[in-house]
Amino acid sequence: RARSEALASESVLCLTRALATLRGIWEEIGIPEEQRLERTNVVRKHVQELLDLMVKEEEGLKERLLNSIAMHRKDVDTLCRELQLEPLQAEEESTLLQQEKCLRTHAEALLKEKEDRKQELNTLQEQDRDLCSTLCMTPFCIDSSQVPSLEELECYRNHLASLTAEKERRREAFVNTKRQIILCMEELDHTPDTSFEQDVVCKDEAAFCLSTDNIAALRDLLQQLEGQRSLNEALCVELRSRIVVLWERLQVPAEEREAFAVH
Repeated sequence: RARSEALASESVLCLTRALATLRGIWEEIGIPEEQRLERTNVVRKHVQELLDLMVKEEEGLKERLLNSIAMHRKDVDTLCRELQLEPLQAEEESTLLQQEKCLRTHAEALLKEKEDRKQELNTLQEQDRDLCSTLCMTPFCIDSSQVPSLEELECYRNHLASLTAEKERRREAFVNTKRQIILCMEELDHTPDTSFEQDVVCKDEAAFCLSTDNIAALRDLLQQLEGQRSLNEALCVELRSRIVVLWERLQVPAEEREAFAVH
């Protein structure tokens, strides 16, 4: 402030010196007093116009700063509400330039955070749709028109982690059960005849819907096949016993019995 006042005093002194010099020149030239007054008034008007122009420009700068501060303050308040953050507290005793820079920088940071959250939400929703399509489940309930809070995003990430683990668990169950079903069908010489059996045996594993109903149906199919295999095995045991009895009655030679036994 002291330097500013010193510069102002020096400016006044420069003007005073310049006017004194001009008066001296006018006196040497012999310009009458009335004309000297007129010329002095012209100088005053020039200086006044220059100063008025400078003041107007600086007032315009101040007005632009105030408008920018108001605009950024509005943006910051809006973004804080959308992001569910505490409002920004204005710094005490800060200049207009400091306020404008602080609000502008904060608004830019909040806008980036908003875009990052929306982008992450889109990514999570895309993953959610893929998982729900595979598991035949309902997508996570979240309002896409609003900016998600940090807590909502964390909850969503945990939900997807749980779905991913469930998908892997069901996939493992599907693969293991499918392998046993194929073995049973081969033992029974059974050709898949229903659409479900064809989907299980022939369809690409990645395209199989891992719903709870499908997993349950898969296990039921395996139980049916295993039950049929048990019946067949019991029937084979009974038939072998009857064959042995008939061999004994018919006194079939051991060589013929051994030849048949390979079947």
